[in-house]
Amino acid sequence: MSTVLRDCEVRGHRVDVRIDGGDIVAMDARLEPTSTDTEVVDARGGALLPGLHDQHVHVLALAADRVSVDCSEGLGVLTQHRGATGWLRGVRAHESVDRHALDLLVPDRPVRVQHRSGGLWMLNSRAVTELADALEEGPDVERDRDGSPTGRLWRYDARLRAALQVGAPAGELDLVSIAAEMRGYGLTAVTDATPDLDDTTIELLRAFPLPTELLGDPDGVSPWKLLLRDHDLPTYVELRDAIAARRPRPVAVHCVTRESLLLTLAVLDEVGRHPEDRIEHGAVVPSPEALRGLTVVTQPAFVTTRGDQYLRDVDSDDVPHLYRYASLLEAGVDVIASSDAPYGPIDPWTVIRAAATRDLGARERVRPEVVLAGYTRGRRVAVGHPADLVLLHTDLPTALDALDAGAVRRTWVAGR
Repeated sequence: MSTVLRDCEVRGHRVDVRIDGGDIVAMDARLEPTSTDTEVVDARGGALLPGLHDQHVHVLALAADRVSVDCSEGLGVLTQHRGATGWLRGVRAHESVDRHALDLLVPDRPVRVQHRSGGLWMLNSRAVTELADALEEGPDVERDRDGSPTGRLWRYDARLRAALQVGAPAGELDLVSIAAEMRGYGLTAVTDATPDLDDTTIELLRAFPLPTELLGDPDGVSPWKLLLRDHDLPTYVELRDAIAARRPRPVAVHCVTRESLLLTLAVLDEVGRHPEDRIEHGAVVPSPEALRGLTVVTQPAFVTTRGDQYLRDVDSDDVPHLYRYASLLEAGVDVIASSDAPYGPIDPWTVIRAAATRDLGARERVRPEVVLAGYTRGRRVAVGHPADLVLLHTDLPTALDALDAGAVRRTWVAGR
């Protein structure tokens, strides 16, 4: 079935657009239905945009987040879940606690709680016992003086998934609802930034109802995700060899500290920069000029949702360099905004608003249309292009003034 979108605003002009077979096949001042089953949508002057692409999300973590206990207001909420059976999963915790603190809250079932940063898992004693065989020696598993695990695990997502077989059966996670939520924001594609994906997880993500690029697919062609663990950074030689082994494939390197970024830049200077190399996050960038030739995939909403925490916990020398945007653009660095959902808000309009209105580092504010251009990178509303489209209720200037997801009226993915 074909669709005619009547009276759309496309790049400031009012036109009709016909989509058929997953593509835009015609644009003109006036188009008539080609058959009786052609759907006609009166856009009423609403802007028609290319579909938005979130370049850094964690799809399975987002689905799991929707069925987890929100601990953002404090871990005390866990006490409401005593007495049940099976694992209890908490997310967005501000506190960093050990197993004994969690035992006081929920002693009768295994509990795992993720810190809001996404990098730390905290287990109670029951969980530590059940996962004993999966708790390795080394800096990722914190231990007390007598060698017993404290319940604090660093960057343990993949190993927890394997130990618990989390997400293996597709029915355990409602990916259909997650995709529908994303389409409601105007998202028509995502890049999953989860590193080191196994075959089962790749198969599950390939079935996600939106086009999905995988940075963690070892056999893929997208930039290869390298997660630098801040508590246990690789040596220069280790990182150099890891990147060199992947060439000519580009890399996407997780950098959220000054040290991890400087290490990465030094290695890339020796190995050679690929035009598609990416810095994920770029949370602390002392010298924007040093990143020329790279793409920074940043998360502006962290500055608005975590600003108080940053002012409290981040080294004062690093605060002026947090999640730079405008200064990177001024230095000629390619920058794309993203969500890092579920660790940041998946709503792209919230992300755009954060980039345009941030108070912490107000000099780094960027005009909404610049941020939106990153979300629509490589896509056009033009004949011959894929019909991955977003129709707004209003014209684009009005939508960019409001920056609210309520502006999204309909979304098409491959013409559907």
